[in-house]
Amino acid sequence: MFKKILIGLAVIIAVILGLALMKPDSFTVQRSATVKAPPEKIMGYLDDFHKWQTWSPWEKLDPNMNRSFEGAASGKGAVYGWSGNSDVGKGRMEITEHAPPSKVAIKLDFIEPFATSNTTVFALQPQADGTQVTWTMTGPMPFMSKLMTVFVSIDTMIGRDFEKGLAQLKEVAEK
Repeated sequence: MFKKILIGLAVIIAVILGLALMKPDSFTVQRSATVKAPPEKIMGYLDDFHKWQTWSPWEKLDPNMNRSFEGAASGKGAVYGWSGNSDVGKGRMEITEHAPPSKVAIKLDFIEPFATSNTTVFALQPQADGTQVTWTMTGPMPFMSKLMTVFVSIDTMIGRDFEKGLAQLKEVAEK
């Protein structure tokens, strides 16, 4: 009986590892929302890290989070660092591309709870009823991330935060 249980566990572990190995080497998460405001107004909330506290879905997860700002006040070269509880971890963002009023690209480095580097892009497209804001994150999928995604979708996890952030951005930009 004990031997059958061990064989069963070995098969389950092998299947999980096999599924993880079949996952792609990178990920992309993307969400969009229409905001009833001009691109120039929305851009002001995206290219100035000082204003992220008004809309970012992660800012309220740790009221005691330590924040630091370096480089340019806004736009290309602006840097935002944070260190907080286990909900927000520790990391750094730097605006690497700034094409107002249509695009902001950010190098996003997580330090804790795990080290990884991703790219985030906000694309703004004027529309008849406002501006379509598209938030995209891309990055590598190391084996541990692949293993995690056997059980939970990275698109679902991060996508929910993007949806919340876009809703909060919409709220502040439409005032």
